[in-house]
Amino acid sequence: MTTEQKDVDATLDPLYIQESGEAYRNPTEVQMSQIVLPCHANHCGELSAGQLLKWMDSTACLSAERHAGCSCITASVDDINFEHTIGVGKVVNIIAKVNRAFTSSMEVGILVTCEDLYTDRQWKVCHAFATFVARRTEAGKVQLKQVIPHTQMEQMEYSLAAERRRMRLIHAEIITDLLSSSTAQLECQEYQDAVPAERTRVESVELVLPPHANHQVSTFGGQIMAWMENVATIAACRLCNAHPTLRTIDMFHFRGPSHIGDRLVVKAIVNNAFKHSMEVGVCAEAYQGGEPLRHINSAFMTFEVLDSDRKPRTLPRLRPEPVDGKRRYQEAIARKKIRLDRKYIITCKQTEVPLSVPWDPSNQMYLSYNNVSALKLMDTRNNWVLTSEKNKVRLYTLEENHMLCFKVEMYVSVPAEQTFHLLSDLRRRKEWDRHYESCDLINQADEDDTLYRVATPSIKKGGKGQDFILLASRRKPCDSSDPYLIALRSVTLPTHPPTEDYTRGEVLCAGFAIWEESSTLTKITYYNQATPGVLPYISTDIAGLSSGFYSGFSACSQFLELIYYGKPSVQY
Repeated sequence: MTTEQKDVDATLDPLYIQESGEAYRNPTEVQMSQIVLPCHANHCGELSAGQLLKWMDSTACLSAERHAGCSCITASVDDINFEHTIGVGKVVNIIAKVNRAFTSSMEVGILVTCEDLYTDRQWKVCHAFATFVARRTEAGKVQLKQVIPHTQMEQMEYSLAAERRRMRLIHAEIITDLLSSSTAQLECQEYQDAVPAERTRVESVELVLPPHANHQVSTFGGQIMAWMENVATIAACRLCNAHPTLRTIDMFHFRGPSHIGDRLVVKAIVNNAFKHSMEVGVCAEAYQGGEPLRHINSAFMTFEVLDSDRKPRTLPRLRPEPVDGKRRYQEAIARKKIRLDRKYIITCKQTEVPLSVPWDPSNQMYLSYNNVSALKLMDTRNNWVLTSEKNKVRLYTLEENHMLCFKVEMYVSVPAEQTFHLLSDLRRRKEWDRHYESCDLINQADEDDTLYRVATPSIKKGGKGQDFILLASRRKPCDSSDPYLIALRSVTLPTHPPTEDYTRGEVLCAGFAIWEESSTLTKITYYNQATPGVLPYISTDIAGLSSGFYSGFSACSQFLELIYYGKPSVQY
């Protein structure tokens, strides 16, 4: 099996057999398969990205409507990274299904693969997440039914959807803050042979006709995206005098609807050209008659130009226009850094994430997302093995992909919210955990994210202790089906380098999932993906040669109940 085929299989659920004996299929799943014909292709004989976006949006919309039972509209699309192009004669397979429903919106996951009918090979092209909103009916605002996950993959996507939604809601605000803090430090360099940005400016108008509308008589979101991609491609062509390949589209939101009869004005310009890629800004506005322009959508697209060996070519330099052009030029540099942070931190597989990554305000949101998502992924796994149990504290292990993970599970007679607040302040952990020698707060980044320095004693007599620089990310439940979460991972800070007195340890993924069983009973699950810095503290417990973990978590239970009741409660 090829690496590409493994990547496709990894994004699909394994076959799940129901009690009836029938193979399970997600009730919201919609599949589309299309053969790429010359009419779908560009000059290179490859499927145009605009046509692919139309197919993706159509498939995702049908999935959303299958769940909602009513008409739905596209609200936003997360970052899309196109890993491969698709040639004429190949088959495009698109699978869309609703990962999670909120009040009136839902997240739809979209997987695009390419199939070669002659060799039976398949490979992943892209994986995207779109948000759809159920339209109001005559009865009023729609209250969506909840999605019930049945498989481990569905549970994982259901859990992560809440974290992705959180990031979407604060995305624009975070981007604005980062751009305002970064652009002042960026300067436009002058180059003799630079191409004037004005040469790349493109404006095109489209009349919205019935074939461009969906079954709700609104302009099809995928059609708008296709028009935007077309104009952005022309702008990119004008910079390099060659035909570019679209690589990424940044997260974007539809600001308002468009309808049949609208004149849709699409504008694009190259904001900046880097060594092997360029960013094109594109916006769509609509009007009818003499009314003012309505903003429909804006997006930033990244293009490359490939040589005969399919390697990115070096691009010409860009000379921005004064004032607005320089602002766009500087913002593109800041967005490139943000884009790399998102791709590096969010989209890489857990096995590819380094033990510790640098923390700074510009990547805080994405590190926090990765931190919580890693813990949620561990929480959704269902193949844990019970190693031992003592005093109602259970120790489980999971060995997978040459990595050892463990979890400790227990119950306390303390409300979940109170448990969450007590455990989320790591400075109090030394009151019950003998492995915490000291804990200092370094930086309260925001309400949910805190940086700590934790020192632990030496395992060996006369040896050095370890210290850790930890990012602690807290999350309250999105609804009753979610736990409280406290996620921990190592980061590096230039203000806190390793010292001679301690060996710097690393934590890849650890933390607590806190479930409310009743108003007075809480289940606490502690997870840790064992690293060389952590293994010495827990290896004897896992081997059954020590009961240190049991006494430690029994002390945690007593600590929580002592704080809440003033004395240890009667065990359940």
